[in-house]
Amino acid sequence: MILKQYYLGCLAHASYLIGDKQTSTAAVVDPQRDVDLYLKDAQHHDLQIRHVFLSHFHADFVAGHLELRDRLGARIYLGAQARAEYEFTPMKDQEILELGKVRLKILETPGHSPESISIVVYDLEKSENNPHAVLTGDTLFIGDVGRPDLRASLGWSSAELGAMLYDSLHRKLMALPDETLVYPAHGAGSLCGKNLSQDTVSTVGMQRRYNYALQPMSREEFVEIVTADQPDAPAYFTYDAILNSKEHPTLEKTLQKTLKPLSFEQVLRLKKEGAQLLDSRNPEQFAGAHLAGSTNIGLGGNYASWAGTLLDPGKVIVIIAEPGSEEEAAVRLGRIGFDYVAGYLQGGLLALQAQPEQFRTATRIEAATLAEQLVSADPPAVLDVRTEKEWLEKRIEGSIHIPLNQLQQRIDDVPCDRMVAVHCASGYRSSIAVSLLERHNKENYADLIGGIAAWEAAKLPTVPLRSAKS
Repeated sequence: MILKQYYLGCLAHASYLIGDKQTSTAAVVDPQRDVDLYLKDAQHHDLQIRHVFLSHFHADFVAGHLELRDRLGARIYLGAQARAEYEFTPMKDQEILELGKVRLKILETPGHSPESISIVVYDLEKSENNPHAVLTGDTLFIGDVGRPDLRASLGWSSAELGAMLYDSLHRKLMALPDETLVYPAHGAGSLCGKNLSQDTVSTVGMQRRYNYALQPMSREEFVEIVTADQPDAPAYFTYDAILNSKEHPTLEKTLQKTLKPLSFEQVLRLKKEGAQLLDSRNPEQFAGAHLAGSTNIGLGGNYASWAGTLLDPGKVIVIIAEPGSEEEAAVRLGRIGFDYVAGYLQGGLLALQAQPEQFRTATRIEAATLAEQLVSADPPAVLDVRTEKEWLEKRIEGSIHIPLNQLQQRIDDVPCDRMVAVHCASGYRSSIAVSLLERHNKENYADLIGGIAAWEAAKLPTVPLRSAKS
């Protein structure tokens, strides 16, 4: 048996290739949309990918099931409760698919979503009775469980799904032997849970012992604890969950349309028509010079997640990238189904030199300089765009807190009567925030270089947690 995990760090997403050497047959579980990595490994192991499973309709990325179907003729498998536009094989609880000496047994494990399944993997060369592993999708994570509150817009309450999740965990997954390996679909950094571990594999026994959500408690207590303090879900989550159930163009076809160079004049015309300008360069490059009205979401951070949070999937996007990284910028948008891309600015920043009146720069400020200004007669406001949890743990005294994902809706809460120093943890999110302030015609702002990490490195004080609670 071949069982390989693929981990896509920018989306904290894990997918799997399961193969049987005897029959040269393989299945892929929860694939990312750019599927070449599975094809390459299948060829290396002399396997044919004939099956592709989705553990559920993922909300945080668009899966590659249609890509594997169209390129290889792979059959798509979904849970029996799933409804989709494309042809698929519904899999009921305890149903089995055998690949030679590899057995895949389906467990219907609703809770994170109503159609969720887990896949129990048996290596029949070793044992027909004791499973080798279970692929848990978003039902069970390492250190956490799937959040049950993401389908409210589709008519499912968190209480309903939470009760289902409790039963799925205790009646199905916790019934497996302690030594069964647990392979989830996400790790730390995913917004599909609140306490995900950095680890990407564990065992049922370890989760039974250490996972907070699996400790002895009633169903009602479980629902209360797993629905509390969940991070805000980006707006694109519902969009992606629905898109995963629909027939849609493959990434390959999408890139054929989106990876085309645009002249500076074409970009300005698209901007005038309402296109979204996405600058994927790093904060330093963006601050040095950028096209007016562009949003800076750098490829060096959680690019796809923030693009999905702040951009509209129904409006045209124009990419402004460092030359050579245009395809990466487009592919990572494609992974979340943001396919409405008109193209990219040919030549990147060099194209701006032709019309310097279209340039903008962003002011940046060092921690020591900001500290001096804060004790002056005319101190700036400090805008903290980190999450509430981060802000409560430590913050610059007197700072205004508006999480980045709320900034566009609360833009009028940003002071206009004085300079505003914007910061996050390290400088990535604050650069995004500065670009949003500029887009909304806010003036007199500065980006704190290095964020609160640089502030603390300069031995400058923060307000601790105990003061935040008082």
